[in-house]
Amino acid sequence: MKFNDILSLTDERKATSALILCHSRADPDAIGSAYALQGLLKKLKPELKVIIGTEKEINRLSKNVIEYVPISLDYDPELDQTDIIILIDTNTIQQLGNLSKKLAKIPVPIIVIDHHTINPKTGKIAIMSIIDESAPSTCEIVYGFYKKLKLKPDMNESKALFIGIASDTRHFLLGKSSTFKIISELCEIGVNPQEALTHLAIPMSFSERIARIKACKRVRIININKWIIGLSTVSSYQSSSARAIMDLGAHLAIVAGKKGKKIEISLRSTKEFNKKTGIHLGKDIAQPLGDYLSGIGGGHASAAGVNGAGKIEDSLNECLAIIRKILTNLT
Repeated sequence: MKFNDILSLTDERKATSALILCHSRADPDAIGSAYALQGLLKKLKPELKVIIGTEKEINRLSKNVIEYVPISLDYDPELDQTDIIILIDTNTIQQLGNLSKKLAKIPVPIIVIDHHTINPKTGKIAIMSIIDESAPSTCEIVYGFYKKLKLKPDMNESKALFIGIASDTRHFLLGKSSTFKIISELCEIGVNPQEALTHLAIPMSFSERIARIKACKRVRIININKWIIGLSTVSSYQSSSARAIMDLGAHLAIVAGKKGKKIEISLRSTKEFNKKTGIHLGKDIAQPLGDYLSGIGGGHASAAGVNGAGKIEDSLNECLAIIRKILTNLT
């Protein structure tokens, strides 16, 4: 599928409006790619009303982004008042939170644009999907639309794309050669990299520091075929805590937490672990674990997340069992 297919769909449906939906607690890659896509659609379809929607609040970094770039968000979008819905940086409707229930009841064509593996259930209801798992960020996919159409994003769109790419690649540590080429072109448009990157710098809060320390204190270390796996629990900041355990030397970190009846699990691994074992955290571990917890799981090769219901200890044991089975079959 190509971007021109989206344009053709708007013509076929005689669409006058489109809603771009970001996942709950939208990050800079989601916000940036949504804003750039909104701008591109408006350039090509001036008559099309394009709104960016998301549930609840965006994450802390994204709040910095919308202060830097004039991005307007609708926190209570009317799903039944649009002709087309585009899920961006969102590979499953479950990531939309409460909006997912409303979306399931509305006969509106759904398009998915993402760099994560699309969830099979969402793939069945989507009329169209543009997925590029090789792209380090969704912003890079959207920038590719501009390039194919021989168009350039304006200054604000370029800033949004730059910050989205920088955020999802961990300040370019996970970038590819194509990433740096795009960044160079965005800088040529006028983005000041030093200025832009300051908006991704947020001092670690006291509560996050405490959570990371608790997670490291509670970590359970498992050695499987000389791969060091760290499992821990903490009530919040699971992803940050997983990174902290990685910094201590683990090849794979799994941190679970519970809020009410819901379990949240973050998984992180080193590039070495991913490359040598071939394990894709999103597809090989998070997806089956999400099914086990009657929830949803997915993500990247070396960073993934799971949401579901159940007991924390059971979920960690199941996660470890999945990993052990894969690693055992490799020997």
